[in-house]
Amino acid sequence: MSEFVFFIDGEVNRPLTIDPTVWIFDERKVDLTTYFDELDTMDDEITAYQKSISAQWDKERTEGSEPPNPNRNGNLIRYNKQALIHGSFGMPFKPFLTNAAPIESASSVRIETENGESHVCPIEEALKWIVGFSKDGQPLRDNGPVHIYFGDGSNASNPITHVKRIVIENEL
Repeated sequence: MSEFVFFIDGEVNRPLTIDPTVWIFDERKVDLTTYFDELDTMDDEITAYQKSISAQWDKERTEGSEPPNPNRNGNLIRYNKQALIHGSFGMPFKPFLTNAAPIESASSVRIETENGESHVCPIEEALKWIVGFSKDGQPLRDNGPVHIYFGDGSNASNPITHVKRIVIENEL
């Protein structure tokens, strides 16, 4: 692979050239080892989070708040660094598709791979994609630059690899 970028073009107002190697620093990235497992429990987690925030609010109103401890996050920083070095990550595709500004008549997305394969799906499904860019702490140099995972996780064990171009089209 000569270039480590991929393109979003076709029926868009702003074609994009994307270098996924910089995504490691983006806070929107998701952990691919747990993301698809967590989809099923996400509603339960939101409810639990809301309950815990309510309890914390009630505690702070009655007992007062505790000042932050600046020494408490030392191990957390080391853990986060280890996660970046050894983790597998992806990015939600929706912000990039939205930024490309597809024309109103666009209805489908075609993935072109280096192998000459082509995969087509409706634009509504593409908004839910996760674009994998890292496996075990390394960029996807052998079969990348990115992998495409469907939003429901149906291809989590067998993503679309060798992606070189994503084309927005008018028909399915």
